[in-house]
Amino acid sequence: MKIMFVSAANSTHTVRWVNALAERGHEVYLVSNRGHEPKEDALNSRVKLYLMKHSGGKGYYLNAGELRKIAKRINPDVINVHYASGYGTLARKARLPKYILSVWGSDVYDFPYESRVKNHILKRNVRSASYLASTSNCMAVQLKKVMQDEKLEITITPFGVDLNKFDPKKYKEIEKEELIIGNIKALEEIYGIEEMILAFRDLKKELEQEHYSRKIKLLIYGSGSKKEQYEDLINKQNLQDSVFLKGKIPNTKVPEAISEFDIFCALSRKESFGVAAVEAMAMKKPVVASDADGFKEVIEDGKTGLIISRKEINKAKDALKKLVLDEKMRTKMGNNGRQRVEQLYSWNDNVEKMLNLYERVRCDNEH
Repeated sequence: MKIMFVSAANSTHTVRWVNALAERGHEVYLVSNRGHEPKEDALNSRVKLYLMKHSGGKGYYLNAGELRKIAKRINPDVINVHYASGYGTLARKARLPKYILSVWGSDVYDFPYESRVKNHILKRNVRSASYLASTSNCMAVQLKKVMQDEKLEITITPFGVDLNKFDPKKYKEIEKEELIIGNIKALEEIYGIEEMILAFRDLKKELEQEHYSRKIKLLIYGSGSKKEQYEDLINKQNLQDSVFLKGKIPNTKVPEAISEFDIFCALSRKESFGVAAVEAMAMKKPVVASDADGFKEVIEDGKTGLIISRKEINKAKDALKKLVLDEKMRTKMGNNGRQRVEQLYSWNDNVEKMLNLYERVRCDNEH
């Protein structure tokens, strides 16, 4: 099948999709604005990359003519446009033939609420697409809400994990003195890092008062604009010996980092799809997470993890404490989590779902 992707080539999500399709023998073309260049060697050598002339916000308008010419030259069986705001605008302006528009998150949760103009743009972009796809059910519900159309047809194409890479059997369990709580997220306010640090502070105090014998640590992997703010918070709370900002790690190192954890904690204020929680569950780690939409969809509360109200530091502390003190519960939830990921979020199965949608679109286009 000849597949044309219109998406940011510097996005790890884009790269995963196009590489997976190319590995399955499909002819894949990736078209991106200038400024969205992929990292060196990120793309499978069989993926053909087109970088258009213009960059930035203006590129979504000025590249329309070039995109239309590229689409005519490629003449693909299927066009999949990713991100309903920026690239959705470009696809509409280019007047592409029947295409799939995949929504990602902030394009439907934030963009349409920033102004009336942006709300109008998003609605026009969505109506211009012939097919719609979403990585989660909760995001599909949000899109229907924005469009004020409960009957909108949206195919769910989850963004799961590679169960061969996220395989706990590949990492030996090491007896360690400390119990480690961990997180892998950008250091931004939306991801609830401050709440996590404060919940950990309260947990540490409470365990010390109860003479809990094992040392606990909080490891946070990621980079972002709030790094200095969180470093100051750690210092002010005298947590330098137990809370560590470990910096950003490549995706290839994520399974190894998660394997160190005893508990995965994610207190995001917004999540359109809880891929971080899915990765942790694949590695048999119990999860303490906020009640953001994406987490509520992927985590079974009380079975694969514990879900608490957003910004509720005390409830986060209590949930973490419950898991810290109960090794059997940690093991049981970890095993349940792996089973759930195998059933619902296997990357290979998710790619097949996407290909089923492509096959349907190709058949429709042929008739």
